[in-house]
Amino acid sequence: MINSDSSTSNSPGNSRLTEAREKSLSRFLPPLPLFTLAPLLNHIVNFITKKHPELFTRLGDSAQKTFLIDPTNLPFYLILQPNPNKPILKAYNRNKKTPHDVYIAGSFATLLKMIDSQSDSDALFFNREIVVIGDSEAMVALRNALDDMDETLVDDVAEAFGPLSFPVRKFFDVVNKVAKPT
Repeated sequence: MINSDSSTSNSPGNSRLTEAREKSLSRFLPPLPLFTLAPLLNHIVNFITKKHPELFTRLGDSAQKTFLIDPTNLPFYLILQPNPNKPILKAYNRNKKTPHDVYIAGSFATLLKMIDSQSDSDALFFNREIVVIGDSEAMVALRNALDDMDETLVDDVAEAFGPLSFPVRKFFDVVNKVAKPT
């Protein structure tokens, strides 16, 4: 397991992400009361777990890993623990250090396009639009599991909102069209 501090070292691509974070409006915002997101994130991760149990088979041992997902232009990051028995998706303020096995960072728009199958994760990595540090086997397992899905993860997140799924999906579509990748 790696510490959050090691994720923000001078590794390749981090200077670009640091620059994006410094330009982001989120740096001016006070820490958010993220407990308000907890029920929503919990609902999403449990919905996806029930809908796609095959994801955990595909993840294998990597389902026990901890993934820190860092949308660099937002004032928080996410911790994903895809344990099929007790999946966790939590938001943390940036001042909280959290141990993790894999660190994935990029702008919100870039990460959204990646999980919406609109951008190739390998191309994003080699173009330094995302940074991945840590357990490469776990990252590849996660990428392969998402690639094997018939629908995109964004479709499933929208579907989790039931009657509000259409406007949620439209929101993601607008973000995909208008947001800059960094």
